[in-house]
Amino acid sequence: MIRFILPYKQVKDHRITIVFDGWKTGSPMEERDREGGMDIIYSRRGEKADEVIKQIAETSGDEILVVTSDRNIVSFVERRGGTAISSRDFEAIISMKSWETAVTPKTTEGKGDEDDDPPENRKKGASKRLSRRERDYRKRVWKL
Repeated sequence: MIRFILPYKQVKDHRITIVFDGWKTGSPMEERDREGGMDIIYSRRGEKADEVIKQIAETSGDEILVVTSDRNIVSFVERRGGTAISSRDFEAIISMKSWETAVTPKTTEGKGDEDDDPPENRKKGASKRLSRRERDYRKRVWKL
């Protein structure tokens, strides 16, 4: 997993924290490590990674994006104003974007809110307009 995310970290300078389960065979204490500029947390024995992720989402004052396919965590994060994306969607974005971003220079000047949506997903007309929730979600995820 770390090797998969490392090229993304090198292209984008987002703060990344990876949380692993240690609840069955882990250390009695939570362990933290740093590799490739990413924070790695191993939950302590008896504590699931889900609880660590919830704690981070609850205490984080920053904008947060959580990659998980667990519906419980998704709803928890969204209730606290964060964004959650499924592991499968994140993998697709990483696979598609990592090479594209490395080749294309970043230019954000002069872009309005309407330009934040991916061009292939633009639709016109009231009947084809995405819901507000979907538009907000896409704006947050588009930063990836």
